[in-house]
Amino acid sequence: MGAQTNAAPIIIKKKRVSCGDGHHGGAWKVAYADFVTAMMAFFMLMWLLNATTEQQRKGLADYFAPTIPLSPESGGGDGAFDGDSMLSEDTLLRDGQGATTKYATESRLARGSVGVDAQGGGKGNKEDFSTLEAQLLGRTGESDVSDKLLKHIVTRVTDEGLVVELFDTEDQALFESGSDTPTRFLRALALIIARSSDLVTNSIAVEGHVSASPVVQARNTAWDLSTARAQKLRQLLRDKGVTARRMDRVTGHADRELFAKNPMAPRNNRVEVIFLRHP
Repeated sequence: MGAQTNAAPIIIKKKRVSCGDGHHGGAWKVAYADFVTAMMAFFMLMWLLNATTEQQRKGLADYFAPTIPLSPESGGGDGAFDGDSMLSEDTLLRDGQGATTKYATESRLARGSVGVDAQGGGKGNKEDFSTLEAQLLGRTGESDVSDKLLKHIVTRVTDEGLVVELFDTEDQALFESGSDTPTRFLRALALIIARSSDLVTNSIAVEGHVSASPVVQARNTAWDLSTARAQKLRQLLRDKGVTARRMDRVTGHADRELFAKNPMAPRNNRVEVIFLRHP
Protein backbone atom coordinates (compact mmCIF):
# COMPACT_ATOMS: atom_id res chain seq x y z
CA MET A 1 0.00 0.00 0.00
CA GLY A 2 1.47 3.29 -1.06
CA ALA A 3 2.11 6.28 1.25
CA GLN A 4 -0.59 8.98 1.47
CA THR A 5 0.48 12.00 -0.52
CA ASN A 6 -2.19 14.36 0.79
CA ALA A 7 -1.48 13.97 4.57
CA ALA A 8 -1.05 17.27 6.54
CA PRO A 9 2.51 17.91 7.75
CA ILE A 10 3.19 17.88 11.45
CA ILE A 11 4.58 21.23 12.74
CA ILE A 12 6.30 21.36 16.12
CA LYS A 13 6.59 24.80 17.78
CA LYS A 14 9.16 25.45 20.46
CA LYS A 15 8.18 28.23 22.93
CA ARG A 16 11.11 30.05 24.39
CA VAL A 17 10.66 31.68 27.81
CA SER A 18 12.70 34.86 28.16
CA CYS A 19 13.85 35.77 31.67
CA GLY A 20 15.78 38.87 30.72
CA ASP A 21 13.34 41.30 32.44
CA GLY A 22 13.20 39.54 35.75
CA HIS A 23 15.75 41.74 37.44
CA HIS A 24 13.40 44.80 37.49
CA GLY A 25 10.08 43.11 37.89
CA GLY A 26 9.41 44.97 41.21
CA ALA A 27 10.51 48.46 40.21
CA TRP A 28 6.93 49.58 39.68
CA LYS A 29 6.24 48.99 43.36
CA VAL A 30 8.90 51.51 44.37
CA ALA A 31 7.57 54.04 41.88
CA TYR A 32 4.02 53.49 43.12
CA ALA A 33 5.12 53.95 46.74
CA ASP A 34 6.80 57.24 45.84
CA PHE A 35 3.64 58.36 44.05
CA VAL A 36 1.43 57.50 47.05
CA THR A 37 3.80 59.34 49.41
CA ALA A 38 3.77 62.42 47.19
CA MET A 39 -0.02 62.40 47.00
CA MET A 40 -0.28 62.03 50.78
CA ALA A 41 2.02 65.03 51.26
CA PHE A 42 -0.01 67.01 48.72
CA PHE A 43 -3.34 66.31 50.39
CA MET A 44 -1.82 67.08 53.81
CA LEU A 45 -0.65 70.43 52.44
CA MET A 46 -4.14 71.15 51.08
CA TRP A 47 -5.65 70.27 54.46
CA LEU A 48 -3.23 72.54 56.33
CA LEU A 49 -3.97 75.45 53.99
CA ASN A 50 -7.68 74.99 54.65
CA ALA A 51 -7.38 74.44 58.41
CA THR A 52 -5.14 77.42 59.24
CA THR A 53 -5.90 81.13 59.33
CA GLU A 54 -4.20 83.80 57.23
CA GLN A 55 -2.19 84.99 60.22
CA GLN A 56 -1.03 81.45 61.02
CA ARG A 57 0.08 80.95 57.42
CA LYS A 58 2.00 84.21 57.54
CA GLY A 59 3.63 83.05 60.76
CA LEU A 60 4.71 79.80 59.12
CA ALA A 61 6.05 81.67 56.10
CA ASP A 62 7.98 84.08 58.32
CA TYR A 63 9.36 81.18 60.34
CA PHE A 64 11.02 79.66 57.27
CA ALA A 65 12.05 83.00 55.70
CA PRO A 66 15.81 83.46 56.18
CA THR A 67 15.54 87.26 56.31
CA ILE A 68 13.18 87.39 59.30
CA PRO A 69 14.52 86.57 62.81
CA LEU A 70 12.82 83.71 64.60
CA SER A 71 12.83 85.70 67.83
CA PRO A 72 12.96 89.46 68.36
CA GLU A 73 15.33 88.92 71.28
CA SER A 74 18.78 88.48 69.81
CA GLY A 75 22.07 88.32 71.61
CA GLY A 76 25.68 89.22 71.00
CA GLY A 77 28.40 90.43 73.32
CA ASP A 78 30.07 93.79 73.56
CA GLY A 79 33.12 92.48 71.72
CA ALA A 80 33.74 89.96 68.99
CA PHE A 81 33.81 86.89 71.26
CA ASP A 82 32.35 88.12 74.55
CA GLY A 83 29.68 85.81 75.87
CA ASP A 84 27.29 88.23 77.57
CA SER A 85 23.71 87.10 78.16
CA MET A 86 21.23 87.99 75.42
CA LEU A 87 18.92 89.39 78.10
CA SER A 88 21.54 91.71 79.54
CA GLU A 89 20.70 95.42 79.66
CA ASP A 90 24.06 96.36 78.12
CA THR A 91 23.88 93.98 75.16
CA LEU A 92 22.62 94.92 71.73
CA LEU A 93 22.76 93.26 68.35
CA ARG A 94 24.80 95.10 65.72
CA ASP A 95 21.68 96.29 63.91
CA GLY A 96 20.34 97.88 67.09
CA GLN A 97 17.62 95.33 67.87
CA GLY A 98 18.60 93.17 70.81
CA ALA A 99 17.07 92.08 74.08
CA THR A 100 16.63 95.69 75.08
CA THR A 101 17.13 99.14 73.64
CA LYS A 102 17.30 101.12 76.85
CA TYR A 103 21.09 101.17 77.03
CA ALA A 104 23.70 100.90 74.33
CA THR A 105 27.00 99.06 74.64
CA GLU A 106 30.25 100.97 74.83
CA SER A 107 31.25 99.85 71.34
CA ARG A 108 28.08 101.34 69.84
CA LEU A 109 28.51 104.58 71.76
CA ALA A 110 32.04 104.88 70.38
CA ARG A 111 30.76 104.78 66.80
CA GLY A 112 29.14 108.20 67.11
CA SER A 113 25.75 107.39 65.57
CA VAL A 114 23.93 110.58 64.59
CA GLY A 115 20.77 109.08 63.07
CA VAL A 116 22.05 109.25 59.49
CA ASP A 117 21.94 106.27 57.17
CA ALA A 118 24.84 104.90 55.12
CA GLN A 119 23.98 107.11 52.17
CA GLY A 120 24.16 110.23 54.28
CA GLY A 121 20.45 110.92 54.44
CA GLY A 122 18.10 110.84 57.37
CA LYS A 123 15.87 107.86 58.18
CA GLY A 124 12.64 109.59 57.21
CA ASN A 125 9.94 107.23 55.98
CA LYS A 126 12.42 104.36 55.63
CA GLU A 127 12.24 103.62 59.34
CA ASP A 128 11.62 99.90 59.76
CA PHE A 129 8.84 98.67 62.07
CA SER A 130 8.66 95.15 60.60
CA THR A 131 10.05 93.32 63.64
CA LEU A 132 7.79 95.17 66.05
CA GLU A 133 4.77 94.64 63.81
CA ALA A 134 5.53 90.92 63.45
CA GLN A 135 5.75 90.56 67.22
CA LEU A 136 2.45 92.35 67.81
CA LEU A 137 0.61 90.27 65.19
CA GLY A 138 1.97 86.96 66.45
CA ARG A 139 4.02 86.22 63.32
CA THR A 140 7.17 85.18 65.16
CA GLY A 141 7.82 81.55 65.98
CA GLU A 142 7.87 82.18 69.75
CA SER A 143 4.94 84.58 69.99
CA ASP A 144 2.46 84.05 72.84
CA VAL A 145 -0.33 86.13 71.28
CA SER A 146 -3.53 84.07 71.20
CA ASP A 147 -6.05 84.07 68.37
CA LYS A 148 -8.67 85.69 70.63
CA LEU A 149 -6.39 88.66 71.27
CA LEU A 150 -5.35 88.92 67.62
CA LYS A 151 -8.97 89.64 66.70
CA HIS A 152 -8.62 92.98 68.52
CA ILE A 153 -5.33 94.14 66.92
CA VAL A 154 -4.78 95.89 63.61
CA THR A 155 -1.52 97.59 62.63
CA ARG A 156 -0.65 99.98 59.84
CA VAL A 157 2.39 102.06 58.97
CA THR A 158 1.73 105.74 58.23
CA ASP A 159 3.81 108.86 57.81
CA GLU A 160 3.43 109.40 61.55
CA GLY A 161 4.69 105.95 62.50
CA LEU A 162 3.38 102.49 63.36
CA VAL A 163 -0.26 102.65 64.45
CA VAL A 164 -1.41 99.77 66.67
CA GLU A 165 -5.20 99.83 66.81
CA LEU A 166 -7.09 98.00 69.57
CA PHE A 167 -10.84 97.81 69.01
CA ASP A 168 -14.09 96.30 70.27
CA THR A 169 -15.80 93.38 68.57
CA GLU A 170 -19.45 92.35 68.63
CA ASP A 171 -18.86 89.82 71.39
CA GLN A 172 -16.02 91.40 73.35
CA ALA A 173 -15.40 94.99 74.49
CA LEU A 174 -12.14 96.47 75.73
CA PHE A 175 -13.83 98.75 78.28
CA GLU A 176 -16.91 98.36 80.43
CA SER A 177 -19.91 99.92 78.73
CA GLY A 178 -19.92 103.71 79.01
CA SER A 179 -16.85 103.85 81.27
CA ASP A 180 -13.07 103.82 81.19
CA THR A 181 -12.80 100.61 83.23
CA PRO A 182 -10.61 98.21 81.22
CA THR A 183 -11.56 94.58 80.72
CA ARG A 184 -9.15 91.68 81.08
CA PHE A 185 -8.75 91.65 77.30
CA LEU A 186 -7.39 95.19 77.27
CA ARG A 187 -5.06 94.42 80.16
CA ALA A 188 -3.67 91.45 78.23
CA LEU A 189 -3.26 93.56 75.09
CA ALA A 190 -1.50 96.30 77.05
CA LEU A 191 0.97 93.73 78.38
CA ILE A 192 1.74 92.53 74.84
CA ILE A 193 2.33 96.08 73.60
CA ALA A 194 4.48 96.96 76.61
CA ARG A 195 6.70 93.91 76.11
CA SER A 196 7.01 94.50 72.39
CA SER A 197 7.79 98.20 72.84
CA ASP A 198 11.30 97.31 74.05
CA LEU A 199 12.16 96.38 70.44
CA VAL A 200 12.27 100.07 69.51
CA THR A 201 13.10 103.37 71.19
CA ASN A 202 10.42 105.48 69.50
CA SER A 203 8.20 107.83 71.45
CA ILE A 204 4.58 106.76 71.95
CA ALA A 205 1.27 108.53 71.46
CA VAL A 206 -2.07 107.18 72.73
CA GLU A 207 -5.40 108.15 71.16
CA GLY A 208 -8.97 107.26 72.10
CA HIS A 209 -12.10 106.96 69.92
CA VAL A 210 -15.69 106.09 70.81
CA SER A 211 -18.84 105.33 68.84
CA ALA A 212 -21.72 107.78 68.55
CA SER A 213 -24.50 107.77 71.12
CA PRO A 214 -27.88 106.39 69.95
CA VAL A 215 -29.68 109.34 71.57
CA VAL A 216 -29.03 113.05 71.49
CA GLN A 217 -27.52 114.18 74.79
CA ALA A 218 -27.65 117.65 76.26
CA ARG A 219 -23.96 117.30 77.15
CA ASN A 220 -21.72 115.37 74.81
CA THR A 221 -19.64 113.03 76.99
CA ALA A 222 -17.81 111.44 74.04
CA TRP A 223 -14.85 113.79 74.43
CA ASP A 224 -14.39 113.03 78.11
CA LEU A 225 -14.88 109.28 77.61
CA SER A 226 -12.43 108.97 74.71
CA THR A 227 -9.81 110.98 76.58
CA ALA A 228 -10.34 108.98 79.78
CA ARG A 229 -9.91 105.69 77.90
CA ALA A 230 -6.71 106.92 76.29
CA GLN A 231 -5.43 107.96 79.70
CA LYS A 232 -6.33 104.56 81.14
CA LEU A 233 -4.38 102.76 78.39
CA ARG A 234 -1.40 105.06 79.05
CA GLN A 235 -1.53 104.08 82.73
CA LEU A 236 -1.72 100.38 81.83
CA LEU A 237 1.34 100.69 79.58
CA ARG A 238 3.20 102.53 82.32
CA ASP A 239 2.28 99.84 84.86
CA LYS A 240 3.53 97.15 82.44
CA GLY A 241 6.95 98.76 82.10
CA VAL A 242 6.79 101.53 79.50
CA THR A 243 8.66 104.52 80.90
CA ALA A 244 6.90 107.87 81.24
CA ARG A 245 9.59 109.69 79.21
CA ARG A 246 8.51 107.80 76.08
CA MET A 247 4.94 109.14 76.25
CA ASP A 248 4.62 112.01 73.80
CA ARG A 249 0.89 112.79 73.96
CA VAL A 250 -2.53 111.45 74.97
CA THR A 251 -5.51 112.51 72.86
CA GLY A 252 -9.26 111.92 72.80
CA HIS A 253 -11.10 112.23 69.47
CA ALA A 254 -14.64 111.53 70.69
CA ASP A 255 -16.82 110.21 67.83
CA ARG A 256 -15.33 112.48 65.16
CA GLU A 257 -13.14 109.86 63.41
CA LEU A 258 -15.40 106.86 62.85
CA PHE A 259 -14.09 103.65 61.33
CA ALA A 260 -17.38 101.92 60.45
CA LYS A 261 -20.12 103.55 58.41
CA ASN A 262 -22.60 102.91 61.20
CA PRO A 263 -21.77 105.60 63.80
CA MET A 264 -22.98 103.34 66.63
CA ALA A 265 -21.05 100.22 65.56
CA PRO A 266 -18.84 98.66 68.26
CA ARG A 267 -15.91 98.78 65.83
CA ASN A 268 -15.75 102.55 66.35
CA ASN A 269 -14.80 102.02 70.00
CA ARG A 270 -11.05 101.81 69.81
CA VAL A 271 -7.77 103.05 71.24
CA GLU A 272 -4.58 103.53 69.27
CA VAL A 273 -0.96 103.25 70.32
CA ILE A 274 1.29 105.04 67.84
CA PHE A 275 5.04 104.43 67.76
CA LEU A 276 6.14 107.79 66.39
CA ARG A 277 8.91 108.09 63.85
CA HIS A 278 12.16 109.56 65.05
CA PRO A 279 12.44 113.25 64.19
